[in-house]
Parts: sequence; C-alpha cells; structure tokens
Amino acid sequence: MAIKTYDVVIIGAGAAGLMCAGVAGKRGRNVLLVDHAKSVGDKIRISGGGRCNFTNLFTTAKNFISNNSHFCVSALQRFTQHDFIAMVKKHEIAFHEKTLGQLFCDVSSRQIIEMLLKECAEGNVEISLETKVEEVKKSGNIFELKIKNEEINCQSLVIATGGLSIPKMGATGFGYDVARQFGLKIIQTIPALVPFTLDEKMLKETINLAGVSLDTIVTCGKISFREAILFTHRGISGPAILQISSYWKHGDKITINLAPEIDIFLKIQEEKKSKPKQELPTFLATFLPKSLANYLAQKSGFSGKLADFSNQKLKEIASLVNAFELTPNGTEGYAKAEVTLGGINVDQISSKTFETKLVPNLFFIGEVLDVTGWLGGFNFQWAWASGKAAGENV
Repeated sequence: MAIKTYDVVIIGAGAAGLMCAGVAGKRGRNVLLVDHAKSVGDKIRISGGGRCNFTNLFTTAKNFISNNSHFCVSALQRFTQHDFIAMVKKHEIAFHEKTLGQLFCDVSSRQIIEMLLKECAEGNVEISLETKVEEVKKSGNIFELKIKNEEINCQSLVIATGGLSIPKMGATGFGYDVARQFGLKIIQTIPALVPFTLDEKMLKETINLAGVSLDTIVTCGKISFREAILFTHRGISGPAILQISSYWKHGDKITINLAPEIDIFLKIQEEKKSKPKQELPTFLATFLPKSLANYLAQKSGFSGKLADFSNQKLKEIASLVNAFELTPNGTEGYAKAEVTLGGINVDQISSKTFETKLVPNLFFIGEVLDVTGWLGGFNFQWAWASGKAAGENV
C-alpha cells in the first residue's frame, strides 16, 4: 500500500476546513484537505438563498450557545468579523448589509467559496474530494489515515466535518466518532435553528394561516427574539422561530407577541369608545393579516361588536394578540436544521489553538464543537475564527 506524508491533513472541506487549510498552507505547511463530497463548501453555497450570510457586524461571544460560554471568546477576538470583511474586500467581493448586521454577497455565495479556494491555492493546499476516510489511528507522533487504497501519514490532524444538520448534503457523525475514539466527551447533540412542528389539532386550527408572515417577538423562558415568523403547513418557522428553537426543550411553551408595536388592550379600549359598532375581526385586521385576524377572533370565542365586550373580555383578546401561547410538539429535525446544538465538549480543547488537551496535534474546529451561533452569519464567523486559530497552530 502506497504511503503519502503531509504536515497537516484536514478532514472536512466546509467553511472551517477551507479557512484552516488556507492559513496553514500559507504558513508553508504541506496540507491535504479531504472531503467525501463532490464539491467544497456546500453549506456556504446554499446559505442565504445563494448569497451567503458570511458574517455579522455585531458578532460577540454573547451570540453563541455552549456549555462553556467563555471558550469562544479568544478565537472570536483574535479573528473578528472585521478581519473577515477585510479578506472579502481584498478579493473584491461586493456585499451589503440586509438586517440586524447580516452581511451578504451582492452576487453569489460561490464568490466566498472561490475566495477560500484562492487562499488555499496560494498555500499550495492539495484538495481531494469524493474521498472517504476509512480509518484514523495514531502511532507515536504520527496520525495514520486509511483512504481508498492509500495510507496517509501526517503530523497534525484537523477534524472539520461539521455536525448532523442537513444530512442530504452529506452530514454525518464522523467527527464525533473520531472524538470518542480518542477519549473526548460529547455533549448531547440536537437540531438547532430549526422550524417547529405542531400537533394535528393545532394544525387543523391554523391550516388557513400557511404562508402568513409577520414581525413578532418570540419568547421561551427568559430568552426573546424580535424577528419575523412564518406559519407553514407543518407548523411554524421564520427567523424568530429558528432563533428560539436553540433554547427550546420538548414540552416548553413559547409566547408570541403578534403586534409588538401595539398595546392591544389600550388600543381596543380606545376603539370601543370611538367605534363601538366595529366587530372584532375588523378591529384585529387593522394591524394583523386578515386570515390571522379571523383566526384569533374565532379562537377568542367572542363575537359581536366591541361595545358588547366587558373589560375582562378585552383583556383576554389583548392577551391573545400580545401574548399568544403555543406549545410545539417537536421540530423538523436535522433535515431542516441549519446547525447542530451540542457537540465535542470544549473543556477538552485549547481555546487558543483548538488542539485537544488529551491528544497532541489533534484539532477540532467549527460546528463539530459544542459552540452554536445564532441565526444571521454568526456560525460562519465561528468557522472562520476557529479555522484561523487552528491553521496558525497546526
């Protein structure tokens, strides 16, 4: 069996792996980047509707969830969103801010992939696609990888294989398997940034709302997000729902303020005085989509003119709008999840180098770690920052 030797082998040619490969290669390291997919950066390509929400202007450690909230601080401070923006500008990629600091390419997400491939080319990185790593072991100071009919040896091994989200794009548990093999612990993984499903009874109630979208404040426990929600034929989605899903546990109730700019109780009292003959659906339709107004009016159990309603009834109606309660029966799972919550316990990883504390020269970066960003470019920034840190130390 032929044996090839490299300084560094990186498994996973997604955002973190590409970043790490380019940085390591430009340091003069002899780098092999391998992936079982047919192309590099598939998640980059599909993100942001094909425009790639590549970072967020307001990135801080507070935008990430981990069992060790301090772990991500160092890497994010050493390679910031502004550093990545400078890289994008250097490659003359036009971009714009959409909302809430989210930055997108003007033309195509493929520009980010091409940029990263150029960085890899400058570092003479060798890229091997449709390449499945069949075995990983360590002998002394050398990692031995079995790939097809070859044995690959390297001094440093980087695992950048991502999490379990979007399996149709090739996501697997490979990174977790390698971690376990070398004695690292895994924090339980669950789908995150994912739509909610509703039970059959609730779906029947809301069937006419599919396609309705509106600005809201969604709350679960002490966490709230103000963004749009979208009713679907399976449940409820939209940016605010995806955000809150990372904090939701099965059985939790979520509360949705369907009219965050309006105190409905005050408004309905005013309307009762000025337009006493107005009916409830008509009143609700002045600030909500008509189908949602009709649904809420029906759900309230009240009918008739505003003049007929007691103050107690008005409070109940107001609560239905400003504090609409919902208990999802689950999520759409990894198939529709943008990221994976949980992963390799970062207490076992150096926050400066991303080398494991248990196995010298074994590195883990990106989504495979127990660090999960909010929606809006934060997970890509984590990929860039963790990839850069490891690339400087492999």
